[in-house]
Amino acid sequence: MTGEAPVEVGRRAGRRTSRLRSWLLADNSEQPRQHAPGGRPPEHRHHPWWKVMCLTGVDYFSTLGYQPGIAALAAGALSPVATLVLVLVTLLGALPVYRRVAVESPHGEGSIAMLVRLLTYWPSKLFVLVLLGFAATDFIITITLSSADATAHLDENPFWPSALKGHEVLLTLLLVALLGAVFLKGFGEAIGIAVVLVVLYLLLNTVVITVALWRVVTHPSALEDWTTALTTGHGDPLLVVGLSLLVFPKLALGLSGFETGVAVMPSVRGDPQDSEDRPLGRIRGARRLLTTAAVIMSVFLITSSVTTTVLIPPEAFESGGPANGRALAYLAHEYLGGVFGTIYDLSTIGILWFAGASAMAGLLNLVPRYLPRYGMAPTWARAVRPLVLVFTAVAFLITVAFSADVDAQGGAYATGVLVLITSAATAVTLAARRRRQRGRTLAFGTIAVAFVYTTAANVVERPDGVKIAACFIGGIILVSVLSRLMRAFELRVTNVELDPVATRFIAERSGRRIRLIAHEPERRDPTEYRDKLAETMADNDFPDDSDVIFVEVTVSDPSDFETELLVRGTVAHEQFPVLSLASSSVPNALAALLLEIRDRTGRRPHIYFEWTEGGPGRNVVRYLAFGQGEIGSVTREILRRQEPDRSRRPHVHAG
Repeated sequence: MTGEAPVEVGRRAGRRTSRLRSWLLADNSEQPRQHAPGGRPPEHRHHPWWKVMCLTGVDYFSTLGYQPGIAALAAGALSPVATLVLVLVTLLGALPVYRRVAVESPHGEGSIAMLVRLLTYWPSKLFVLVLLGFAATDFIITITLSSADATAHLDENPFWPSALKGHEVLLTLLLVALLGAVFLKGFGEAIGIAVVLVVLYLLLNTVVITVALWRVVTHPSALEDWTTALTTGHGDPLLVVGLSLLVFPKLALGLSGFETGVAVMPSVRGDPQDSEDRPLGRIRGARRLLTTAAVIMSVFLITSSVTTTVLIPPEAFESGGPANGRALAYLAHEYLGGVFGTIYDLSTIGILWFAGASAMAGLLNLVPRYLPRYGMAPTWARAVRPLVLVFTAVAFLITVAFSADVDAQGGAYATGVLVLITSAATAVTLAARRRRQRGRTLAFGTIAVAFVYTTAANVVERPDGVKIAACFIGGIILVSVLSRLMRAFELRVTNVELDPVATRFIAERSGRRIRLIAHEPERRDPTEYRDKLAETMADNDFPDDSDVIFVEVTVSDPSDFETELLVRGTVAHEQFPVLSLASSSVPNALAALLLEIRDRTGRRPHIYFEWTEGGPGRNVVRYLAFGQGEIGSVTREILRRQEPDRSRRPHVHAG
């Protein structure tokens, strides 16, 4: 009995581990379909566009919690004019750009996919990693900064117990963990919470701003004081506009949310007749999402800037002042009382905490679409729950590193936002130019130049943002390289399709020994094929018979990881059967073809290689970088890993 107990304990532990693994990978929806256990086609839950807008809006709209204060500190009496510039850039710049991105990239890849199409091979993959680094900077800092700001609002509330003050890091970590728990539960739950928070927050802001505007109208002296300060300090209207343009980069946080809006497009419910090639309903819904959010936010930005600038003393915005980072909350307490002010604080805390939800949704849509497909992340990175745990852990690290300081993270946040918007503006400009749309090229090009200036000005003023983004980029590149090395000997083929001629070649030999000769063609004349056949027969001592088929693989883009194989059959010079296929890697393509032939015929095919010249180290590098190298031994290793049963493994010969 005592001897059986440890065995039973081990079995229970194994079952618990298996259940945990199944739960974590339950939504691994993009596994390769061919020769991969448990693979199934991708599935998405779709929601009305206005609900998805609320999910992206928890980030976008939550900036009302701190944007008016930032504008007042940066521009002083010029704050409403500078905010008007921000609104114009939003409606005439960022909005048209991202409405175009929604059309060009409706599957959630965002502007990154548009730029990647302009490059090929390894430069395109490196470019993706750099842009993903900036996206990660934007999204991860959104999670940590917003949670830290929610903690700051808690500390400022008069009803918050003094004993709990001074524990900002712990409270912020708790909020980040709670956000992660919501996404571990499910994406639908996140959207439900977002809808409630956004509706409540916008209603309360409407009340606060309406009361504040009424105060401005009924107390003209406050408005006169502001206009006097504006005209006294900046009498020339051109000077006012110029200074507002110079201040604009500091207000760039008010542009957050657009990249997330296109990243979560796959969650937007389209029309019943939509297809993946033409998701017109989804595109229409996403454009409504972007436009509605931009218009709502623009109205709130202008009205909140006017009321806070006119009604709040300038010294209250300073660091440590009662309106610092919470201008609208200051007005709520000042004109609507402590109870309403506390309710407003709670709604602000709620939406700031959940602002990270849109960022988390953006990451969960972007990362699985690029890194696992490029072999630059483990296969479990296709699943939502493991990624949620990884992103939450990174957010913990950032929170501790910056001591939950909102100001310390602002530079990195602005840098990530601006780089992504600049890349989007550049992408749509190049897309319009490629279509020879001169008017749109000029318009989008002007927008791109404006954002290039804004990004450069932000980098010069706050270089720490680039340093933080560089850390994210370096981390992503390191993980990607290690993952690519570790996954190099996976099959890397998602599907194998044989044309009718290739199918006939295999069917004719299904009752006999199936012999394939790996051939790298040069002249493609009859002499080359005869010499190759004679050399292979001599090296491997088998008779010349009709079973032999030449196999020729053309390397397409070696930087790709997963590919689909289309095998075409031809008869070279009316006597040599040839199977031709293109792939990112020769050994992986050959291994997948051998397994496909085995599964179709029930027989283990033989393949014959010629040993490659050169040292093994050099050939390994050639395989990893260019998909070639020592083909025979690598093909055998891929087959060994894919088919553990030696009795079912295709034969590999090298001579």
